[in-house]
Amino acid sequence: MKTLEEIDEIRKNKRKELDLRVNTAADTREKHILVCHGTGCTSSKSVDILNNFRKIIKDKNIQNVRVIQTGCFGLCAKGPIVIIRPEDVFYAMVKPTDCEEIIEKHIQNGEIVERLLCKDIDNKKVKQLDELNFYKKQKRIALKNCGIIDPENIDEYIAFDGYKALEKVLKEMTPDEVIQIISDSGLRGRGGAGFPTGKKWALTKAAKGEQKYVVCNADEGDPGAFMDRSILEGDPHCVVEAMMIAGYAIGANKGYIYVRAEYPIAVERFQKAIDSAKEYGILGKNIWNTGFDFDLEVRLGAGAFVCGEETALLESIEGKRGQPRLKPPYPANEGLWGKPTLINNVETYANITKIILNGAKWYSSIGTENSKGTKVFALGGNVNNVGLVEVPMGVTLREIVYDIGGGIPNGRDFKAAQTGGPSGGCIPKEHLDTPIDYESLKSIGSMMGSGGLIVMDDTKCMVNLAKFYLGFTVDESCGKCTPCRIGTKRMYELLEKITEGKGEEGDIEKLERLAVSIQKASICGLGQSAPNPVLSTLKYFREEYREHVSLKQCSAGECKAMMKLTIIPELCKGCGLCKRNCPAGAISGEIGKPHIIDNDKCIKCGVCMNSCHFKAIKNG
Repeated sequence: MKTLEEIDEIRKNKRKELDLRVNTAADTREKHILVCHGTGCTSSKSVDILNNFRKIIKDKNIQNVRVIQTGCFGLCAKGPIVIIRPEDVFYAMVKPTDCEEIIEKHIQNGEIVERLLCKDIDNKKVKQLDELNFYKKQKRIALKNCGIIDPENIDEYIAFDGYKALEKVLKEMTPDEVIQIISDSGLRGRGGAGFPTGKKWALTKAAKGEQKYVVCNADEGDPGAFMDRSILEGDPHCVVEAMMIAGYAIGANKGYIYVRAEYPIAVERFQKAIDSAKEYGILGKNIWNTGFDFDLEVRLGAGAFVCGEETALLESIEGKRGQPRLKPPYPANEGLWGKPTLINNVETYANITKIILNGAKWYSSIGTENSKGTKVFALGGNVNNVGLVEVPMGVTLREIVYDIGGGIPNGRDFKAAQTGGPSGGCIPKEHLDTPIDYESLKSIGSMMGSGGLIVMDDTKCMVNLAKFYLGFTVDESCGKCTPCRIGTKRMYELLEKITEGKGEEGDIEKLERLAVSIQKASICGLGQSAPNPVLSTLKYFREEYREHVSLKQCSAGECKAMMKLTIIPELCKGCGLCKRNCPAGAISGEIGKPHIIDNDKCIKCGVCMNSCHFKAIKNG
């Protein structure tokens, strides 16, 4: 158990000790080697890098050097990442075998290991993190501590103002004042719908009931999304603290975080955060002698996408099958076990402590008129700098893709970006300069969603993309309502028919009618939003659908059933490489002369196109 005075002493002393983490001019003889221990870098052997650094330092008896595991730095495309502080030197794609060289050259001799420096967009090597274009337009609020602190060390969280917001709330503010500051900040739910956070807190506080609950939705299921996971892995205490503040504000003494079991690192770190908070007396009974009680538990989900819907999530926590409830009543009035329940997602909670400490005016000064603050995106797909980014609301898609993301690989053209995952829509090239905020995205037929942002180049087929997302929702439908259970299946069958070259006149119109019916008649958000990828691709890429149906062609070449590969005689050098690599024996010709593809034998694998050095093979 720690008193407030003892926690404040930890905050002061530990912050001095860790000043070099954020201050390149820190007056210290120490060096800290920060190694990313998020899921991405861990899969690339960052644990071995951590262990190697520690072993070498111990074996050589090197003093004043510490090796720290951190959460995600964001630039996942360059992982595993190692940063040396206070110099702030950024090493990319580090291997366990590189540790010896980094210790010998950098730590012992003060020399930069040039070959491991990160290459920026222009292919120039950059020494320091803040020199990288990837970080220049970002503003970290929710991700503030990720990549700076050891997420498993509560003292490091406390050093960077951890639990200071909770102390302020319990000692200086009434529940109504807490709700008012969240309302005035303009924070909206980051789980997708964008409902005003303060309003949701006020509704739950006003609901009648002696027992109330606070729930964190960490069931992040969109393909390619890893925002919430990274926050839980890199800064779990910020969510613990925010849930406690929410509990105080609405009158709840119990909280649950619902995390999918596929996030083992996030689950382990959040449980450690709960355990250490209890050990310090931060969680429990009569916290800091204020009369406020709060306890917190982890509940594991089995990975059902529908459990991201708030009422299905509640059903799962209660031990039932995860299926959505009819609304109203809403969880604010009848939620967990029929009691008033507040539900926010991880990123929403990650903003709370910063708003309490810095004020509503500070937060509302960031972003746009109706979309305040920042948004975290998992940037993926056909973009050079795949990773985790946090930008002020209102930044354009072009800035994210080209300035932060580093553009499209191999110099290809941007075709579209998908936001909101299976529930969202595509943004075509003509809307590259659209500001990323709730209203702007909605006006062009897309949505913010939880934060997945998948970039596609000109080789991607939008009909095939719609089929992929619809196939995902078909698999993930809980089956409770007929429009979603049957309707999405029928839509998928039509898309399958079209991409196999069997589409008929009228199929596109059938897709649209089905989509509108499913949107109107489904019980929950999963079914209501399932047709969105189809409707948005039809809106912007209708000609691609027509090409598939009328011409039986896929110009992008992704729909294999419609591929008709031919060799351009003028470009073919007769090298025979395509013939040697063809697994079906469909290519004939003599060395030095143009070759020919027999489309009756061709299995549409595309190996010949990939192996041709002269771009002599085309589709169509």
